[in-house]
Amino acid sequence: MGDEFTFHNVRIVVQAICNSLKGEGRSQRGVLVGYDTRFLSDRFAREAAKVLSHNRITCYVCDRDAPTPAISYEIIRRNLDGAINFTASHNPPEYNGLKFSTEDGAPALPEITHRIEQQIRKLEQEKQQPSYDPIDEYIHEVDISEPYLKLISSKIDFEKIARSGLLIAVDPLYGTARDYLDRMLIESGCSCEVIHNFKDPYFGGYSPECSEQNLAELRATMLRKGCHLALATDGDADRFGILDRSGDFVAPNYILALLLRYIQRTRPHLTGGVARSVATTHLLDRLAERQGTPLYETPVGFKFISELMLEGKLMMGGEESAGFTMSQHLPEKDGILACLLVAEMSASTTRSLSEMVTEMFSETGPLFNHRLNLKVTAEHAERLNEKLQDPPGNLGGRKVATVNRMDGVKMILEDGSWLLLRPSGTEPLIRLYAEAPTREDLAALLDAGRNFIAQFQ
Repeated sequence: MGDEFTFHNVRIVVQAICNSLKGEGRSQRGVLVGYDTRFLSDRFAREAAKVLSHNRITCYVCDRDAPTPAISYEIIRRNLDGAINFTASHNPPEYNGLKFSTEDGAPALPEITHRIEQQIRKLEQEKQQPSYDPIDEYIHEVDISEPYLKLISSKIDFEKIARSGLLIAVDPLYGTARDYLDRMLIESGCSCEVIHNFKDPYFGGYSPECSEQNLAELRATMLRKGCHLALATDGDADRFGILDRSGDFVAPNYILALLLRYIQRTRPHLTGGVARSVATTHLLDRLAERQGTPLYETPVGFKFISELMLEGKLMMGGEESAGFTMSQHLPEKDGILACLLVAEMSASTTRSLSEMVTEMFSETGPLFNHRLNLKVTAEHAERLNEKLQDPPGNLGGRKVATVNRMDGVKMILEDGSWLLLRPSGTEPLIRLYAEAPTREDLAALLDAGRNFIAQFQ
């Protein structure tokens, strides 16, 4: 913010969206404008509304910061042409972003963002300054919370959670899930300990990401209060974070696998396959195979899973970065729904989440996974990319059986273990993912990946 993310640049991007919508004949039904709790996000949203209204496009501006999944649902419910959402999701507080969602409530696919980028370049080349004198009759303030809360209430067995007597700790990380996740649990009679349920544009001095490190205060609260489960959402509430009754962080990969297993057992009306990104655990593959359902692998980016969901192919989709949705819901990741499903699943048994993982391993075989984020320079990344055009034939003395180039380079060993190297799309990082049947094999794979990358520093 204040560098590339400025009011001037936001006006250009919003005007480009207006031009793209008009060019496709999709500007008559209106556009929703939402925002998160970041510094000036509400001001950026109002600026977007000015540009939209000047283009005589009806805009519905959220009356407060709103979760990304609630914005997705409101697009569908109102039958709008799309939504502009000012959020940088789980990224540090000094960043902001503009996310465009299409008329189906899904994140815009690359071909759509490409058309918008073409319009941006055209505006810049012609040195056009977008007009932002508002036309008030085109601007409407709306509350989108109640319809979304009603939608979620139809998906979750809150009575089961309340009857279980679970004491649940909740942390929205100062983000948009305030008065959504905590409110639904409390109003349903569930016992909750809630922290960070107020607005702080600095997010307590951390990124609003549901990482193990960032959930330290949630862990301390749950242990002090004797909670059975802890639930967290990121800045725009599209990702989840879960702590077991011991206070241990449960990796999103394991939560996704447990949720798939739970959905398979409790929601037989949900049919279709399972989608995961190339970086996500193969436990989903094993669970899908046990049920005889298709498994779809996608590039990293939930928009690709959303596309399959819209095509009616999926029962569930997930990404290792804590993205989740299921059929008959939304074509967008929903951290609030994921948290509530975990609460319902926990209320259905006396076992802890870690015990559920152990039980699942007895059915599927164990798989352990981890991700490392390694900082790199542009020169380092370029040298590494050149080398990956011809990836190594073995890792740590073990033969690479196949190479998957869907997104980055994924080297799969003969026993099904795998290592994926891919550059971050937003930061100067190389992301290193690995999965193996034992912790020792996982450590060896991670070491092999680190050593391979270090050759080019």
